[in-house]
Amino acid sequence: MIGIVDYGMGNLYSLSKALERLGYRYALVTEAAQLAHYDGLILPGVGAFGDAMRNIRAAGLVEPLRAYAASGRPLLGICLGMQLLFTTSEEHGTHQGLALLPGQVVRFAGSYKIPHMGWNQLYIKSGDHPLLAGVGDGEYVYFVHSYHVKPANPADLLAVTDYHQEVAAIVGRGNVYGMQFHPEKSGASGMRLLRNFARLCEGGLA
Repeated sequence: MIGIVDYGMGNLYSLSKALERLGYRYALVTEAAQLAHYDGLILPGVGAFGDAMRNIRAAGLVEPLRAYAASGRPLLGICLGMQLLFTTSEEHGTHQGLALLPGQVVRFAGSYKIPHMGWNQLYIKSGDHPLLAGVGDGEYVYFVHSYHVKPANPADLLAVTDYHQEVAAIVGRGNVYGMQFHPEKSGASGMRLLRNFARLCEGGLA
């Protein structure tokens, strides 16, 4: 069973439907006491980093999410959810994240179009990682974001995309993973990635 963390800022419908199409059971998680019941967690997110962290703190989920990650069970952040995994964000001030991965969330800087929105290619950094099983270099996925992650440890980059610079697209360390794009809106490639995560939750790709 996969838990989807509902803290009031996630696109829960499309993600839920994607898991249904893959044949995996899921439930929405709103309270810390529920976390122990799941083989894996997904932390979605749409909106501003500071608002998201305020909601997570108000729900009493910060330390329970950290404890869940420390338990060794898979945890996946999607879009804003991926950014929340990191140490800090500069979005509308400086905000502390969950600090499960070291790094900073920064705004795209340049004269090009912001947000980075639409289909863009993945370039694989760690081709033998089980999360990326069956995903080829150059496959397209769907992005919508004005801020991006700069991981402190380059080894945490599993895949990048190119938007006037190298941009973190998939990150991972141990059992903690993140996807800056929306896999649930990314066609066959996104569904393959979600299936890989679900299989990690059940031990099928360990």
